Order: sequence, then structure tokens, then C-alpha cells
Amino acid sequence: MLRDVVITGDNGTIDGQGSVWWEWFTSHSLNYTRPHLVEFVSSEYVLVSNISLLNAPAYNIHPVYCSNVHIHNISVYAPPESPYTVGIVPDSSDNICIEDCNISMGHDAIAFKSGWDEYGIAYGRPTTIAHVRRVDLRSSTGSSLAFGSEMSGGISDILVEEVHLYDSLTGIEFRTTIGRGGYIKEIMISDVDLLNVNTSFAAIGDYGSHPDDKFDPDAFPVLEKITLQNIIGTNITIAGNFKGIEESPFTFICLSNISLSINSTSLSPWQCSYVSGFSESVFPEPCPELMNSSTSSCGILMLELQFYNIIL
Repeated sequence: MLRDVVITGDNGTIDGQGSVWWEWFTSHSLNYTRPHLVEFVSSEYVLVSNISLLNAPAYNIHPVYCSNVHIHNISVYAPPESPYTVGIVPDSSDNICIEDCNISMGHDAIAFKSGWDEYGIAYGRPTTIAHVRRVDLRSSTGSSLAFGSEMSGGISDILVEEVHLYDSLTGIEFRTTIGRGGYIKEIMISDVDLLNVNTSFAAIGDYGSHPDDKFDPDAFPVLEKITLQNIIGTNITIAGNFKGIEESPFTFICLSNISLSINSTSLSPWQCSYVSGFSESVFPEPCPELMNSSTSSCGILMLELQFYNIIL
């Protein structure tokens, strides 16, 4: 419940000294969740800039139920072996700007979330209106840029541009599962450079577990209106892995102007099921489900994203 919060410095460092937490987590010695390094709850007009964050026990920066969050010119690091450490996690928050950051993590670099199963559905606060630009992201065991898998409150209206994703398991990944409900939609990702990434793009409909057995098995998530364009990749193993949900297929996936250099270990560059979309000027050629050539449909997917509301 704070307003006008600033954490900044002349490249000062906040060190979470998380190694003991990583050891407890790995050895299954914890019966509670690990703490986060910097967390803002129900606050607005938050600025984090010009600092380094090291060795968080779990998340590094976690704005939850926040509005108008600006994260600028920070470095975030945890060693590759640190289990499920994550860089920046906007969670059920809106009007977010993340720019000019360098993030290297054990799991995800940037992960958008909005609540988990029936609890996220009941609270119903989406993550929406966000801008990510000019960031270098590395993710050893997760995704450089992730959406979900906790997305039951909804994730929408996000623009990502001018990003460098390198030395990562997955470059860009959308995650959900049956019982989540919610939606991921109206996401545009453009001007991306991928280097040494196992899987460039993924959208997974059976990702993750449930916090308890109270979830609704008929709460099918929606994933639609995703645009990926102007992307170059070098030393890629899998171009795309899109595995939708039979009862709720992933739709309006738009791919354009994408060129990926696939390494010799790749047997099948694209894997698709329960997904449909459009493509133009994509190499290697995507799976048939994504080869509808009517890319004019893609041009209307991102109508009037209200980025003028984002702190710049």
C-alpha cells in the first residue's frame, strides 16, 4: 500500500546470499516457500534503477498487485545451477516498463504471472499493459522470457522489442495447463536476436502442477493472438514447440520475418499439436498448422495497445 517508491543507486548491490536456500530446496528440506529478494505488494509508482541484484533465494524483483512499475538499467545474476531462481516477475500488475537490463538466471529471466488456479481466478487481477525493451536475457534451465504458468488472472497487452536472448534452454515460452483458466493474449514480440538457444519458441498446454486438488478440471485456459516477428536465431536446436490443449486449442499464432539457423542435432525443427496460426517469411518452414498465409489477420491482433499509459 505504498506510493512513489524508489530503489536506486550508483550500481550498488543487493546480495541475497541465496546458496543456503538453494541447498535446502534441492535437498527437499523446506516445508515453506523461499523468500524473494525485493517484493512490492499493492503499491504504485515504483522505480528500481541503477543497481545490481545477486543470488536471490527465489525471485529477484516481484511486483504483485502493483501499478506503474518502472525497472531500468539493472543487472540481475544467479549462477546457472541455482534452482528455479527468476529475475523479474510482474505478477497481477499493470503499466509496467522493463528496459536496459541485463539478467542471467538459473531458471527464468523475466516471467509474467497473474495467479494460480482457483485462487487466481477468484482474485481476477490480470497482468496487463507492459513494455519490455533493450534487455539481454539468459536462462540456464528455463526461459529467457516466460508467460505463466501461473496465469489464471490473465496476461494481455504486452509489447517486447529489441531483446537479446542467449545461452538459454528456451527463448520465449507460453505456459499453462488444464485447470488454470485465465488467458494469455495480445502479445507482440519483435526484433529479437537469439544465440545458442535450445528451443526458440514454445507454447505448452500441459506445463506445471497444481497447488492442491481444488482446481476446476473444466477451467480451460485461452492462448490466442500471439505475434512473433523480425527474429534472427543462431545455433538453434528446435525452432518451435507448440503443444496446445485439445479442448482449448491455441489460436491466432502469427509468425513473420523469422530466420533461424538450426544446428545439426535437430531432427525436427517444429513440433505442433492443437494450434493454428499464420506465417510469412519463416525459415525453417513451420508446421502446416501455422502455415496459413493470410498474415493480414496478424496485423489486427495488436489493436491500440495503450502503451501511452506505461512509464517511459
